[in-house]
Parts: sequence; structure tokens; C-alpha cells
Amino acid sequence: MTYSRTSPSRGPGSPMVTGFHDADTGSIQYLVTDPDTRRAALIDTVMSFDPEDASVRTGGVDAILRFAQSEDIVIDWVLDTHPHADHLMASSYLRNKLGKPNGIGEKIKQIADLWRDTYHLPDAFDPDRDFDHLFADGDTFEIGSLPVRVMLSPGHTLGSITYVVGEDAAFVHDTFMQPDAGTSRADFPGGTAEDLWHSLQDILALPEHTRLFVGHDYGNGQRAQPEWESTVVEQRRHNLHIGGGVTKEDFIARREARDKTLALPDRMLHVLQMNLRAGRPPNPEDDGYCYLKIPMNRF
Repeated sequence: MTYSRTSPSRGPGSPMVTGFHDADTGSIQYLVTDPDTRRAALIDTVMSFDPEDASVRTGGVDAILRFAQSEDIVIDWVLDTHPHADHLMASSYLRNKLGKPNGIGEKIKQIADLWRDTYHLPDAFDPDRDFDHLFADGDTFEIGSLPVRVMLSPGHTLGSITYVVGEDAAFVHDTFMQPDAGTSRADFPGGTAEDLWHSLQDILALPEHTRLFVGHDYGNGQRAQPEWESTVVEQRRHNLHIGGGVTKEDFIARREARDKTLALPDRMLHVLQMNLRAGRPPNPEDDGYCYLKIPMNRF
């Protein structure tokens, strides 16, 4: 974690949002707070994972917890938008450390079915065991006094979800990037550019003042610091891939052509085995160590 910034509440019904940028993966982690009650949720938190030696560290997410404590913020939820392919989820770690429920979209069950075959681990994943809440499209809950609505937003994965919090904030994960960077890839198993198009349109149908908080920023060589906040109207007008009236057909062609040039994330085959368990590693073997299984020649 190298950089953080807070987007203040705009008034009644508007959350305070602090984003924490994970430099190793370009991921944004969010602390979403109801300013009236000081109750909060964490969204898409990151455990540091080094693919060179498969070591795991908790320093970044622990720093977020210290920040929340220093601001008298009480965390009630540990949420993810999808099982990430580029970073190790801190969901299980935080669930145990805080004693608070974790959640993700219900279609993680279908994603797990896809990856059981890839890893040849037929009994490896049990989302009902590892997550307290499996959210369906349209489900609602609260962060403090703020209402939260769940939107199914497939494309990047078949089960990605968006959290719409209060009157003016949506956590749109790997759908949009910042307007000057476009959109996220849609070539992982179960993802499609056509599904991503429809998810983008659903997000753009939110009120134009809605703040959109994205899942990643890798920079563009011109910004002094990473960015992760825009609005619906900014994305409608200026998004590199979809702004200004781009047709569905042109978007799909451009997205698919771009995806063909992208390598797999360097952590993907390691971390998905754990992220489909909420970030929990496989059970230790009789020597006390955990082991990951990496498929060869599958991609």
C-alpha cells in the first residue's frame, strides 16, 4: 500500500470513501463509511502475495485496519466484488480477525465449477463454507444507516457484482477503468465482452452524479498519483473504450482485440485457488505447510 485518498461524503445518504492503492497489483481497496454512524465495510481488500516464493504478508491490510481504528470507524462487513485473478483476497483473514461477515456474489459457485476442472480439484471449493453471504442481483443490506443494493455485473467474470451504496457511490470493480484507460479485460473463463458491454450500460444508467470507484489503476505515464474515482457522466462522455456513443459491435471488437494481446496475471494460477476459498490457503499437509497446485499447458 503506497497511496490513499478519501472522497468525502456529499451529505445525507452519501458515504465517505477512502481508497488504498496496492502498488504491486494496481488494485484499489475501499473503506466505505457511513459518516452518521461511523460503521463501515471493506471492499476488495488485498493480501500481499509474492509469486516468486509464494510468500504471504498482511502488512498492507493491517495498515487499513489501523487507519479505521484511528478514525473511530467500526468495520461491519468484508466484501468482494468477484474472485480476483490478480491479487490474493484478504476476505478470510479479515473475517477471522474481525469476527465480521464476509460476502461475494452467489455466482462464485459457477466460477468454482469452472476452475475445479482446470485445477483438477473436484472437491476443493465450497463457497457456502467460506463466505457468510452470497449475494444475488437485487439483494439489499445496510452499511450503518446507508442502504446497499447489489447489481450483477458480469463480463470480467460471470459472477462479478457491483455494490451501489447510498445515494451516490458505486463500486464497479473490473468493469470500468478510469476514463483515460477504458475498460477491463473480459477474456477469463466465463467472461465475455458482450456481457461486459451490458454491465457497463447498466452502470451508466445510474444517476449521472453517481461516483464510480474502479478496481484498478495502473497509471498512464502522465498522472502523478493513481486515480480511481470518476462519475457516470464523465464515463459516458470520456471513456476511452465506450464514451461518446461507441456502438456495441465496435466495443466488442475493440475489447476482444485488446484482450488477445494480454498475458495472464502473474499471480492468477496461484491466487485463484485461494480466492475461491475467500483467500484461505489449502489445508496444511502433514509437514505443516500448505501447497498450491499449478496446471501446466492449460493456457
